[in-house]
Amino acid sequence: MQSSKNIAVVGSGLVGSLLALYLKQTGHKVTVFDRRPDVRKVEFSGRSINLAMSNRGWKALRGAGIEKEVRKLALPLDKRALHVNNQALYFQPYGKKGEAIYSISRGVLNRKMIDLAEKAGVKFQFEEKVWDIDLTEAKLFTGASEKSEWKEYNFDLIFGADGAFSRIRHKMQRQSLFNYSQHFIDVGYKELSIPANADGSHKLDNASFHIWPRGEFMLIAMPNLNGSFTCTLFMPFEGEISFESLDTETKADAFFATHFPDIKDEISNLKRDFFKNPTSSMVTIKCYPWSYEGKVTLVGDSAHAIVPFYGQGMNAGFEDISILFEKIAEYKNDWEQLFTAYQEARKPNTDAIAELSYRNFMEMSSKTADADFLLRKKIEKQFAEKHPDIWVPMYSRVTFSDRPYAEALAIGDAQRTIMDKIMKLPNIEENWDSEKIEQKILELTSSKNVLDT
Repeated sequence: MQSSKNIAVVGSGLVGSLLALYLKQTGHKVTVFDRRPDVRKVEFSGRSINLAMSNRGWKALRGAGIEKEVRKLALPLDKRALHVNNQALYFQPYGKKGEAIYSISRGVLNRKMIDLAEKAGVKFQFEEKVWDIDLTEAKLFTGASEKSEWKEYNFDLIFGADGAFSRIRHKMQRQSLFNYSQHFIDVGYKELSIPANADGSHKLDNASFHIWPRGEFMLIAMPNLNGSFTCTLFMPFEGEISFESLDTETKADAFFATHFPDIKDEISNLKRDFFKNPTSSMVTIKCYPWSYEGKVTLVGDSAHAIVPFYGQGMNAGFEDISILFEKIAEYKNDWEQLFTAYQEARKPNTDAIAELSYRNFMEMSSKTADADFLLRKKIEKQFAEKHPDIWVPMYSRVTFSDRPYAEALAIGDAQRTIMDKIMKLPNIEENWDSEKIEQKILELTSSKNVLDT
């Protein structure tokens, strides 16, 4: 049993709210600070990419006893729906029968998480900006502006859950031997929407993650409970086809009509959102160490922001909380030791999912429309169904498992090497489902012991 502590969580987003709930349930006094207004009282910003909850996220919610409440907000998606110009709609199952990711509105989930944490006794202080932190003394300093008079708060422990541009991490970066990197990709995103039909039904299949792969840019759409779809357009900031180049309604009309003809009836909605909603950037952030002297530690995007193309940003942040509380159960009141064990357990895995997320952007935007890629996936799927003890696809290892991300990356790399060899075999297009190809994969897997992990 831990001794009760007075704890501050900076950031009321998904990870911060879940962490606060866990800490409160463990018997601690918890105060959450956020520089933003209470999201339950404002319209959401138009910067959202719908969330894809998978096994790791559900496990963390189960640990807090709120999985059933959150499932009421989610729609299961068991497949990708690929919208390729001049081709029939193609469905690509995510995993085995019964396996699905779950679409959840970020705004709806964030409001629910705050409600649940507040009901448990967590105190939230919104519109209170943290400007500085005393790492050694676990003190926070808040105020209206950086130059205004500040209020001082004393805590036993402080958790930084304040996102990719964390104020808490910023102060930790000034310490000796703190490593930090950030990498922006030259592709931005913009939230769009497709409303429900007049009767409240969905205009597209509501059990699919919809993708319009177009090479250097792509559109995705995920369903909401109210019949609408939250869409996200990913596109370069600059160039021939870019956010910068679509600067008039005429150009936007032509763009959507040319590249997304199957949703032409929604062009007016897409164009409206295109000019109304902001264009946002995407960044990968890595840093280490995540903790300071058993007083302060980082969780979620504050420690490891990633691009959203594997649908694992929230899931990875929630898994931080699961692992942190495993270490709490192990080390009890030795916060310095448990923080060290937590960061050592998580760092290799968050680096791995950062790499996987970047790779998946390349796959989603261009390869999903490529005939060789689709054949490759077909071969893998058939082999995995015949030999489930030998071959689990990397996507399933990441999404439908809670095994380490680093393990999934290593095994996935070995599988990719094998499939590269298979795809170079003569007449693979005609012979892909033959016994000869199956035996060749078995031969190659027998020499790749990593697949047995």
